Amino acid sequence: MSMPSSPLTGANHPLKGILLLVLATFLFASHDALAKYLSGFYPIVMVVWARYVVHTLLMAGIFLPQSGLRVLRSKRPGLQALRALCLLGTSLLFTSGLLFIPLAEATAVNFLAPLLVTALSVPLLGEQVSRGQWAAVLLGFVGVLVIVHPGGELFTLAVLLPFGSALCFSFYQLLTRKLSEFDSPTTSNFFAGLFNTLAISVLVPFFWQVPSLEHGALMLALGACGMSAHLFLTQAFRQAAPALLAPFGYCQIVFAGLLGFMLFSHTPDLATLVGIALICSSGLAAAWLQQRSR
Repeated sequence: MSMPSSPLTGANHPLKGILLLVLATFLFASHDALAKYLSGFYPIVMVVWARYVVHTLLMAGIFLPQSGLRVLRSKRPGLQALRALCLLGTSLLFTSGLLFIPLAEATAVNFLAPLLVTALSVPLLGEQVSRGQWAAVLLGFVGVLVIVHPGGELFTLAVLLPFGSALCFSFYQLLTRKLSEFDSPTTSNFFAGLFNTLAISVLVPFFWQVPSLEHGALMLALGACGMSAHLFLTQAFRQAAPALLAPFGYCQIVFAGLLGFMLFSHTPDLATLVGIALICSSGLAAAWLQQRSR
């Protein structure tokens, strides 16, 4: 699952912020690679459940001793629940997409989320978007069309899964932006983890398979990668400004490509590389134009 936005800002240690962000992108890509591998042996619901259970237990171990149950007190619990469901939809759709689509390509399509946020912020938040930003959004969709060009291996309905994931993730980011006015990032992240753990635990008995010892360890690693990536991401935005860090977020696509080659023997073709370059360029352009407008 691709990198979320963060409301935190800072500009004290830019190099440290960049290193933390690159490490976060590697962990996010590793998380997705583990999810792709495990989904070949276990139902998607079970893989996603394992990810949220481990994530939530780790967060509880870190934050409950410091803050107690007040970390879960939200001023907008209804919006928090909706935000959590958007994140759960992202996880289920993206992991399902990995069954059919290579890691790098799925990651690239999921990186449409920042562009969808730009487009959806107009009707949902009343924000103004310049012509340049609309052009960046259009360029991103052209990139996806290049990746899934007619006649290509990815020209199937399965590509709608990572696209649906990107759409859910864009709503998640918009709600994150809205909730930052009321709750702390810790409350939002802990609430989402706990809510989704409880929600998907209702379903997991219908999909349960006893994992092997090796796969159980990989499920623990799955949750640990996701949790660690979020922590490093948060710390990165405390060290450096978002405008500086934005280009390095696309390292996740590079890491996804490398892991896809190393673990699944997949090499993106030329059209895929061009499409990925277009999506990255459009995302960077949109971020730069947004920063300039501010």
